[in-house]
This record gives sequence, structure tokens and C-alpha cells, in this order.
Amino acid sequence: MDQTSVIKTYNRLASTYDHLFSPIFNPGRKRVVDRMACQPSDRVLEVGVGTGMSLPYYPSDTRVSGIDLSENMLERARQRVAREQLRNVDLRIMDAQQLDYPDNYFDKVTAMYVASVVPDPARMVSEMKRVCRPGGDLFIVNHFSHSNGFVRTLENITSIVTPFFGFTSVFPLDKFLEAANFQHFEIEPVNLFGYWLLIHAENE
Repeated sequence: MDQTSVIKTYNRLASTYDHLFSPIFNPGRKRVVDRMACQPSDRVLEVGVGTGMSLPYYPSDTRVSGIDLSENMLERARQRVAREQLRNVDLRIMDAQQLDYPDNYFDKVTAMYVASVVPDPARMVSEMKRVCRPGGDLFIVNHFSHSNGFVRTLENITSIVTPFFGFTSVFPLDKFLEAANFQHFEIEPVNLFGYWLLIHAENE
């Protein structure tokens, strides 16, 4: 998907996004925040914050910056922040592939269900590394093409329609890891049937 299509898709989905995806995706969001083990005064960046479903999971003494390219999605996130009085959260319109933050600014950076949405996942990861301090933590949760032949066939078939829901269903893990060039990382399955994977890498 090109960037214009991504923006149009998520602007269209914003009003129904939580109802469609919250039951499926929220366990993974909560697992990411748990794995972060945020400390007081940590700076965290959430790339592709969307409607802000993960924001209430962060400790109140952690400074969270959330960015997204869809104004409609971000407006939903602003409403959530106001409703739940999340005074530790800052939200901005921004491109995940060109982050407007200085080098080494954050302690932890995460992208939840974004890697298969952005036009250039490698560039997104490069930007995540740049704004994360050396020795900081990178967390990515996403679906990747399944090793099971039957499931992979379904992914190939549904790839025709999945852009309507804002992502691509054909997203090989090996190619993503090669492009990301993580030196030390661990992977664990999350969400229903472990179909999605959580990647935790040290920023080196």
C-alpha cells in the first residue's frame, strides 16, 4: 500500500476500528507494554498509535509519545486520552518512516500492528532505531506469513482484499528480519492461536 492509500483507509476505518480489532489485538498490546517493564520517567514512543487502545496500559509515570499518520485515528486517540485523563501522553501527526524526533531520544520504541501497513517497513525500523537510545528496547508485534501451507494459501488469496482493512496479509518474517538487521532479539507468539508475533530487540 502507498502512503496515500494508508491514510485514506485508516481515516475510513477510524470510527469502527476499535469494534473490529480490539478483541483480537488487545492481548498483544497489553503483552508488549508488560514486556516493556517501564520505569519511572522512561520515554516511550508508540509508532502507529491509532485510536490509542494501548495507552491506558502504560504506567502513569511513563512519558508516552504516540504518532500516527491518520488524523481520524488520532482524533479517536485524543478522545481516549481526555476521557481517561492520561496526562502522561503526547499525540502527534507524523510519518513512521520519517520521525520528527532527535537521535537517541527514547528509552523504548514500539510499533504494534504497523510493520505490514507502512510502505517501507525497513525504513520504519531504521527510524525506530535512530530515535531509540543505544541499549534501549525495540518492540514490534505483527502478523507474518504462516509456515502452514494451507494458511499461507489463504493469506495469498486474501491478499486481494486485506488492503481494504489497511494491511497486507503476505508478510514473510525472514525478509522482515533481514531488512531490520536486528543483532540480538527474541520472538514470542501472542494473540489468538499465537498467529501474531512479538519481536523484542535491543537497540545496538
